[in-house]
Amino acid sequence: MDFTFTEEQQAAVEAARAVFSGVAPDAVPSPALTPGAVADDIDRALWDRLAAADLLSLVLGPEHGGAGLDPVALCLVLRESARVLARVPLLETGAVAAAVRRFGRPESASRLLPRVGRGEVVLTAGACGRTGHDPAELAVTARRSPGGDAWLLDGVQTSVPWAQCADLIAVPAHAEDGRAVTALVPRIREGVSLAGQVSTSGELFAEVRLDGVRIDGGDVIDAEGAWEWLRDLLTTGTCAQALGLGESVLSMTSEYTGKREQFGFPIATFQAVAVQAADRYIDLRAMEATLWQAAWRLGAPAGLSGTMGGPLPVSGDVAVAKIWASEGVRRVVQTAQHLHGGFGADTDYALHRYHAWAKQLELSLGPAAAHEEALGDLLAAHPLG
Repeated sequence: MDFTFTEEQQAAVEAARAVFSGVAPDAVPSPALTPGAVADDIDRALWDRLAAADLLSLVLGPEHGGAGLDPVALCLVLRESARVLARVPLLETGAVAAAVRRFGRPESASRLLPRVGRGEVVLTAGACGRTGHDPAELAVTARRSPGGDAWLLDGVQTSVPWAQCADLIAVPAHAEDGRAVTALVPRIREGVSLAGQVSTSGELFAEVRLDGVRIDGGDVIDAEGAWEWLRDLLTTGTCAQALGLGESVLSMTSEYTGKREQFGFPIATFQAVAVQAADRYIDLRAMEATLWQAAWRLGAPAGLSGTMGGPLPVSGDVAVAKIWASEGVRRVVQTAQHLHGGFGADTDYALHRYHAWAKQLELSLGPAAAHEEALGDLLAAHPLG
């Protein structure tokens, strides 16, 4: 399989590097150490630069002012954003926009997506359950409004990132017929209330409560498999962020151990240090290979995706990627802390922020154990050989 990136994908990476080049990864202090330091908004200046560079419209179709690129391109840009811990909902906005383009009603897509590409609308998404493949785990219910095309939503969606500054929140819900649907809920709407929650990364999340919230039918994506596809794309994007973060941390560790001396020699020349660094490099390469497999299958046509993925559906590759991302990024930051010694715990040094973000990414959309269980279920349903 050829994973050589196209000219368009490479151009997106170059544009992303230019936009993120001036971002300071430790610009927001850890709220655990600095009371009141939780930021309640995204980096608006950075968001505007992303829009100006056409990076918010990567996955939008040309008819909506976008480049028409695939999940691989989105993951390439997410990888760059995580290198500097960019405080923007690039994953959530990109993934929800891609789902609207792929599964939403044409009139809804035409109304919403051009504004997303221009940076005028911020999207986010709630997650649910351990891996999101069982509709029974959905905590919000959706029922058709009597005599109309609207839906009524009730329930609670917890741990929603960027909810306080998003214009629309993609909420997964359990419909009366047992299917999972996705409702695009305005943050400001009768029956919607938000309660602040602080994430492991130090960012402000929210508990979103819905009490009889009425949503027009055009703003509910009820196509078969739409929520599962969106959930898989969000999970794969999280893997891309874990990869970018891990690569930055390994680079920081390499630079530090190359300068830090003991017994008159850089500690990077010690065998024990070199072996640990090599093990983490192997983790990153495994994270990368499984990431691109999952991202490619998510963007491939249904028939081709199935034949190239073997007997398992695409969610199997997503599970493998998330297992490697969760375990790999945890090992990378733990090794970095160990090799930095006491310096790694210095809050004036960015490593502590990377560690907090890594723990958030490890657990987001299901830790490794949850995806191992999901993978086991898939293997039972689709035996190999």
